[in-house]
This record gives sequence, C-alpha cells and structure tokens, in this order.
Amino acid sequence: MPEYLAPGVFVEEVSYRAKSIEGVGTSVAGLVGPTRTGPLRGKPELLTSFADFVRTYGDANDLALSGISGLNYTAIAAKAFFDGGGTKLFVARVVSGVNGTNALGAGSTAAFGSKTDSNNNVTFSSRFPGMQSNYTLEVHWRDSENLLKVETTSAPAEGEVVYLNATGLPVAVRAAGAGMLARVPNARFPIDFKGLVRREGDHFVIVNNFAQISAADTVADPVTLIKAFTPGTDFRPSGAADGVEGVLMTAGLVNGSGTSLSYTRVRAKSPSSGALTNGTAAVLNLSAATNVQPFTGGASWGTLTTLRGTLNAAGTQFTLNGSGLNSGVVVDLTFNLAALAAAPASAQAVMVQRNFDLDVYSGGTNGELVYRYGNISTAPTGDRSLANVLAATPAKRDDALTSPISCALDVGATGDEIVAALYNMFDPAALSPPPHSVSGPRYLIQIAGATDGTAPVAVDYGGEVDEVNGNTGFAAFEDIEDIAIVLAPAAAADANAHQAIVVEMQKHCRKMRYRVGIVDSRDGMSLSEIRDFRSNFDDSRLALYYPWVIAADPTGVRESISVPPAGFVAGVYANTDVQRGVHKAPANEPVIGALRFAQNINRFQQELLNPDGVNCLRSFPGRGHRVWGGRTLSSDPEWKYVNVRRYFLYLERSIEKSTQWVVFEPNGERLWANVRTTVEDFLYSEWFNGKLLGPTPKHAYFVRCDRSTMTQNDLDNGRLVCEIGVAPLKPAEFVIFRIGQKTADA
Repeated sequence: MPEYLAPGVFVEEVSYRAKSIEGVGTSVAGLVGPTRTGPLRGKPELLTSFADFVRTYGDANDLALSGISGLNYTAIAAKAFFDGGGTKLFVARVVSGVNGTNALGAGSTAAFGSKTDSNNNVTFSSRFPGMQSNYTLEVHWRDSENLLKVETTSAPAEGEVVYLNATGLPVAVRAAGAGMLARVPNARFPIDFKGLVRREGDHFVIVNNFAQISAADTVADPVTLIKAFTPGTDFRPSGAADGVEGVLMTAGLVNGSGTSLSYTRVRAKSPSSGALTNGTAAVLNLSAATNVQPFTGGASWGTLTTLRGTLNAAGTQFTLNGSGLNSGVVVDLTFNLAALAAAPASAQAVMVQRNFDLDVYSGGTNGELVYRYGNISTAPTGDRSLANVLAATPAKRDDALTSPISCALDVGATGDEIVAALYNMFDPAALSPPPHSVSGPRYLIQIAGATDGTAPVAVDYGGEVDEVNGNTGFAAFEDIEDIAIVLAPAAAADANAHQAIVVEMQKHCRKMRYRVGIVDSRDGMSLSEIRDFRSNFDDSRLALYYPWVIAADPTGVRESISVPPAGFVAGVYANTDVQRGVHKAPANEPVIGALRFAQNINRFQQELLNPDGVNCLRSFPGRGHRVWGGRTLSSDPEWKYVNVRRYFLYLERSIEKSTQWVVFEPNGERLWANVRTTVEDFLYSEWFNGKLLGPTPKHAYFVRCDRSTMTQNDLDNGRLVCEIGVAPLKPAEFVIFRIGQKTADA
C-alpha cells in the first residue's frame, strides 16, 4: 500500500493479468575461426549476409596458414550458413597467438602490411593482420574541384610553393655540336611539366623529390617520363651566376629511343677571379654514370660521373673537352643549360593542399575494390587529413570494424612533403603506361608484408576474457545472449588440434548453458575413425556430422572443393527453426549448396554409425542431398535427440529471460499464482501450436509453484521453486508400417 500523508484523490495503476513469456530466438549462430582480415578482439558485430562477412572479415580466398590446408573454411562456412537459410551470424576471428595481442591486434603470428615513403613522412598500414591486408591503394586526385587554381599570367610570389601543371614549356635543354643536332628532333619540344616547384627569384626550384615531364616525339611514340630529384634540384635561367646548378638531359632524350631520360646535376666551378669569361674551366658532376655512345663516334663514357670542360661567360653553355681530359670523349660537345625562366600562360599553379579519393583493392592492381575513402586532404591537420580519415582507432563503430587502412604522418610533416611522399610511394610502372596504352597514369601504392601466420590451436579458439583490450575466441561470445548455435569448421582441417578445439567448444556450450555446438568430422575419416573420434565425447550439447561436403568453389579458382559440413548444417538448423520451429528435428532437410558428399554413406553403414550418435549426410535418388540424422553425442536416452535438447534450452531460456521481474517480489501466495499463470500461458501457447505431445494441455505439461514445491527453509532463504514438466515431441526416426494378410469378409 502506498503511503498517503495528505488528503486528496489518488489514482493507482495496477495489473490484473500475468506477465507474458516471449520465446527467445534459436537461429543465431556463432562462428569461430581464422579469416583473411578483420578484428581479433572485442564484442563481435551481428552479420546478416555474406556481404557483411566479406566487408568485415575478408573474402573467401585461400589462407596462407602454415600447418593446415589453405582453404578458407571459415568464410566458406559463413557463405553456406547464409545460403542455407541462416540470417544472423556472429564471428570471432582467431589467429595463432591471438590471446597475446593488444587492442589493435598486434602481437600474434599474423603480420600487418605497410608502406612508407623514403623520408618517413607518410606511413600506410593495414589495420588488421592477414594476407588480404596486402592491399593496393589508388589515389584519385580531385584537382578539378580545387577552387584555388590560378592562371600564372604572372610569376608566383617569392618563396611560394605551388603544384605546377604546365604545357608547352620552352626548350629546357638543347644539345649542339659534332653531329648532335641531327639526333635531337625539334618536334620533341616543347615539353610538358608537372611537379611541385618553389619560386626563388627568377626561376623555379623543384621541391620534395618529384617532377613529371612529358615530351611529344615524332620519331618514337609519346612517352611520359618520371624522375625523382634530390631536394634542391632546380632549373636555372639564362645568365645564371657563378656556382649555379642546372639540369643536363642526355641518353634516351637525344637519341630518340623514347625509352628513358637520364637527368644529371650540373654545377659550374668558380674561377679564381670570381668573374666568368668565355672558356672558364668548369666541372660537371653527374648524378649517375652516363653513356652517350651514339654521339661520340662509337666511344663510350663508361662510368664517368665527373666531366671537364669550359663554361661561357653567361653561364648558359658548357663545352665538354674532347682532347683527352675525359676518357673516351673524342670531340668537343657543347650543351645549352636553359631553364624555366617563367611559366607560360598555359601553366596553372595549384595550391599545395590537394584533395583526393583513395580506393583500396585486394588482390593486386586489378583486384576487387573493398573500400573507398572520399575527399582526403594532403594538409597535415584537419578533419579530412590522412591521419584523421585513416585513423588507427576510428571513432565510429562501423569504421572500426571495416576500415582496412590506417595512416600515420611524421611529426611536423608539411602539406608539400605529404604530396611528395605520396608521389614517392607511387608505382613507377603504373605512372608510365607503355606506348599505345589506352589507360592513363594510375597513382598506385602497394601495401606489403602482411601474413596469416601459423594455424591457430585450441588455446586460441578458447580465447580469453580481457576487459581492457576485449575478449577473444569463444570467450568473445560470452557477452552475446542471442547465440544458440556455435561452430568452428576450420578446426576439422587440423588433425592435431581438432579434438582439443572441440573440447573448447564443449566447455563454452556448457558454460553458456543455452547453446549447442556443431562438430565436424575430419576429411576422409573411415567408419572406425569416426566412431573412435565420437567416443571422446558424451554431451547432449554437441552434435557430430559426417562426412564432408563437396561444393562449388566460391572463389572460382577450382571447380569444386571439399569442406566441413558445419556451415551447411547450421543453415539447416536456422532455416528449420524459422520455418517450422526449434521443436522440429533438423533432419531430412536438403543441404543447400552441396554438389555431393565426400563419401557415399549407405544404409548399412549408417546402421553402424547412428546408434553412436554420428549424424550422416546422405544422397538419395530423386531427393537430393540431405541431413539424415538428428542425434546428440549424449549417452543419456532422455537427451538423445538434437531437437529435444534444443527445445528444452529454448524453453529454459525463454522462461528465465521473461521472469526476471519475479526477483525481489514478496514471496507469497499471490506471487506463486502469478508465476504459475505466466508459465502455464506460455506452455499452453506451445501446446496449441503443436510443439508438445498430448491431446490436452493436462497431458502436455504441468506447472507447480506452491507449498508443495517449497519448504519453510526455502522461504526463509529467499527461494521460490517452480516445478515444470513438459512432454516434448520426439522425431519419428524409425517409421514402421506393419502389413499382414487378412481373410476377406464373406
């Protein structure tokens, strides 16, 4: 009775009906095993399709685990589960050493993939270990959306760094002397230029090690030429002062082969007077050994990297000495050191902060697109920076599960250094498509170094409870109430660890009470071997299936593959629960996706296996491939059948979950009557729907909750005892028709 302290009218809400019990779901499965990628720790996310599985745990391509077959049994089982009618699946990924990993998954035998530029400014890493993490990244520049482009009708400000995208630049280098002119087609010039440059006085300096130069060629096919310069390499203008540097282009450019360019650095040696005159002695220091045999009458410069000659007063021409100062050079050769004095009107200077999209492919440059990041900025900070968009620990749950790549930037890295780092990591071959190619340059970055590690063992499957970093293995399912079916098909591929892994499954099912485990036989087991294996277990929460299933290879690599039956059987469980109910035995149901079975089991062989609780998969003419057994691995005849065991788990869990309101209620006659009514209403609904045996409710069940079920000691110690008896439906395992002769009536 509520407390009333002042006069007034009071309205109270009361309930005159018993609380109802809602049946729990029984078709949710939990799958444990190695996958190609995906998180290793924490509470698994619900998957409702195989596409969800692929998005989080990778495709069904083979694993590279040492010690077991390369087939990806976990992914194949997930596909079989959904194909067979399953709709809800949780997955716990395991690798060897998973219990020693940190929150990010590092520390197991499986390795992460990564790629770093030469200056360590940008590092791409896979967020999860595994072979699929050797991704190919493709950058799609969004320069067309950049509103800060400017036409360079006037030169950029002093010291300004811009991305120069110029066409029709004047001749950068022109060679002359000793038959050279005939070998340098003028049609090769002008050239196009793309790269980061910085304004220094009246010239541009190439910054951050990258420039791209294209030249039209009437002799050979058009070709795009790529060269990484050392920092500070530049193009000097005409009339450069003493000590200036320029760029010397030789070899591939002048001989018209269209195959390559050789760039060298040039520095004029200072004369003692400090003033340049025609014929001043000078030295050219080349960045690499140079061979210009086509222009020296058959002689070769071999590995010369230092050339001696003279410089003109203007500092625009260098004449190579052919009198013997340079080994193998028999004639004087003069080179003009021209430069990008200013960008032409057709050039565009783009701000260094560039935006781009990033595609992630698995399986190489022509692999499948698995993820796309949009509108990333090369700015080192901000919401759309690489470090934020590709964070190692994303803020959103969906990103944390599926985002495949993370990126780390060096402290203090600038925007132009980030752009340069990206160019440094691009695949040179993809940037320079061959002649006649219909494809333009692709900006590809290859992640490498990821491995699947060694095969996980029982301790990995069992997992651990870690409240800080997250649970692993079967332990990861302990916080998920909905799971009713567990399976670990990849365990059957490891003969050494198989039994121990099934023991871990058994311990998990018993600990969580309301779960059953589907146990696989190993591939190619004989009748005696499967019987010996079965003899290791006596548990109503385990069901063993034999033999393996021959199915089409989902990867298309092989025509067919032999796989454990657990994924297919779990689909049968789930589909039967939804279509008929958990009281129906998951047997005499088609195995969706089976082409045939690895071994043909006949009636006489099953007569040997069935009494031992080995459920056979059999093929029947005109009826396809079916599950032809529905027994548990229990020796207790009360729990012989899978459907009886699972139906009682369903009743127990439903009653437990829906009667939590009883706790701490006054333990008296009114409460007992309420509990009786609640349970009876639930069981009546079960009987009415044909799930219990008996012509009337009285025959089908009873519920007692009164003084006959509780002693005074129970009441004094806060115990409410309710006794429930139900008559479950057993499957018609043996259908017998008795036929005999009779005498016809007169």
